[in-house]
Amino acid sequence: MSYDKSYNLLKGKKGIIFGAFDENSIAWKVAERAYKEKASFVLTNTPASLRVGKIQELSKKTNSIVISADATSICDLNILFEKTLDHFGGKIDFLLHSIAMSINIRKKLAYPSLNYEFLRKGWEISAVSYHKIMQTAWNKKAMNRWGSIVAITYIASQRSFPFYGDMSDYKSYLESITRNFGYYWGVKEKVRVNTVSQSPSVTRSAKSIEGFDKFLVFSEKMSPLGNATAEDCANYIITLFSDLTRKVTMQNLYHDGGFSNTGIHESTLI
Repeated sequence: MSYDKSYNLLKGKKGIIFGAFDENSIAWKVAERAYKEKASFVLTNTPASLRVGKIQELSKKTNSIVISADATSICDLNILFEKTLDHFGGKIDFLLHSIAMSINIRKKLAYPSLNYEFLRKGWEISAVSYHKIMQTAWNKKAMNRWGSIVAITYIASQRSFPFYGDMSDYKSYLESITRNFGYYWGVKEKVRVNTVSQSPSVTRSAKSIEGFDKFLVFSEKMSPLGNATAEDCANYIITLFSDLTRKVTMQNLYHDGGFSNTGIHESTLI
């Protein structure tokens, strides 16, 4: 498949993309690819992120509107969905949750020494926000049938990665929400809910993880296909938003170049 060619996979589809900050963000890459595939969407992030990020640049590039919202605030989410539904004149077809933050990691607090207030805040931002977004969409009957909801996760939700701290717990919770809420979305609305477990990517949040650069190199060596880039991830997510994956739901889908199923790579023994 040529990355430069449009296949009109999302022609006529509308959605909301949470979390685009700058050109390194996975959400940014998803927005670019969704636009290429003829989707229309609303971009949203927190007021602080809108001030210091580059989302207005992305908005112009993708002919989309920006609506400020704190994804941990039900009030903000209600306003966001009301404005979005009004803007499109009807329901939407896809949602992307690409939101993650650990204050403990930023403060370089190791897992045995977590600050519990920081833990709670990170949990609200990185995981509970996903439930709040879906609950708001659910209550407002915002999703079209056969729509798709996707969140970004990481394999540390399933295995121990010491450098990933409490973010591992947040991702585990995120994946649990996917399974539990996904059941209800499927039964009632025929909407799909999945997480994509992505290779380590050089994003703003990743840069705060101590030793991330070294692990990026290790992951590249351990993955038979090499690390999946943010652009690769965006292409994969587009297929999940499309009608080609209508019966894929409640899954944690590994998109990591084979890292998740590799025990050892010969190159790491040299």
